[in-house]
Amino acid sequence: MRSETSLKILIIIFVFTFLPGRTLASYRFSNFKAHPPIYVYKSSLPSPKGLTPQKVKEVYNLPKSGGHGTIAIIGAYRDPNIENDLNVFSSEFNLPLCTKNNGCFEEHTIDSNTKSNSGWTMETSLDVEWAHAIAPNAKILLIEAKTPSGANLLKAIDYASSRKDVVAISMSWGGQEFSDETNLDSHFKSVSGASYFASSGDNGAGASWPASSPNVISVGGTTINLKNDGTFISETAWSGSGGGVSVFEKEPDYQKKINIPKNYGMRAIPDVSFDADPKTGFAIYKSGSSSKNWYVVGGTSASAPQWAGIQSLGLSVTLSNIYKDKLSGGSIEYFRDIKSGSNGDCVYYCDARTHYDFVTGLGSPMTINF
Repeated sequence: MRSETSLKILIIIFVFTFLPGRTLASYRFSNFKAHPPIYVYKSSLPSPKGLTPQKVKEVYNLPKSGGHGTIAIIGAYRDPNIENDLNVFSSEFNLPLCTKNNGCFEEHTIDSNTKSNSGWTMETSLDVEWAHAIAPNAKILLIEAKTPSGANLLKAIDYASSRKDVVAISMSWGGQEFSDETNLDSHFKSVSGASYFASSGDNGAGASWPASSPNVISVGGTTINLKNDGTFISETAWSGSGGGVSVFEKEPDYQKKINIPKNYGMRAIPDVSFDADPKTGFAIYKSGSSSKNWYVVGGTSASAPQWAGIQSLGLSVTLSNIYKDKLSGGSIEYFRDIKSGSNGDCVYYCDARTHYDFVTGLGSPMTINF
């Protein structure tokens, strides 16, 4: 039987063999800086293109309306136009207006001196608009950290965790794992029992934080294949989906129960998946200097807030539930098992397959009730 040290060595060998450029020697939480895994496929469009809320709900068997409690979106920097952008988006797709005045939208900036950043405002538009699209009756709480440093983002997470009304917390960003990450797992526990969702990343094979935390539902990426008339054909693994084995986090009990091969006693990610391919990307609205303010975007940045919306719809997306459902004889009722596609050349760790894989996890959603 392998010793704990031997297991850790095997994981580190995997990291350095398949993920060149990663260094673990001195990298710690104090060095962490998050990156939003978002890809702009088409920009400056006069009208919306890409996937619509209606089409996404058809693909994933989601209801047209619904939503309970508050969905917290954790982002960085301030977006001065987000309320306007959300309501242009809502009007376009016949969604309920979501404003500060009607109590649907709340913007909480951790530091009043927070500046704006064009890259992160694109991310904010994606997260807020699509969380609202999936769960239009839920409240949206946007929490803006001063910068994407680990310390500042953790302040935003802690605020969300302290809110009794929050049922889901979306973190559409990530970065390299670090040696002291296990000390931070307690931050992903809320007073309300909210579920945490994090993007698995867009650079192919490899684990990232906070998706690697055993208290966070890591969301990978897929490609949905549609006919010219929009009819769903199939869903495959997206080549950019992050995934792999954590170097530092031990395998949690919920994963032990489903017997994941070749994780060597360590945390495997992702847990679930959702469309993330920019070529099958999502329509978003972001204010600009012209009238051409529609974009088509993708990345696992899009996956996390939509799973947070699913949690708001059914209030049953927990790590314990989803792995228990996978073990059940009726797992097809809960997940579309993604069986083809890959995110790299690392063979077993990069290929989608039945049961569980390191690209799409347990699969994509087929219900709101887990």
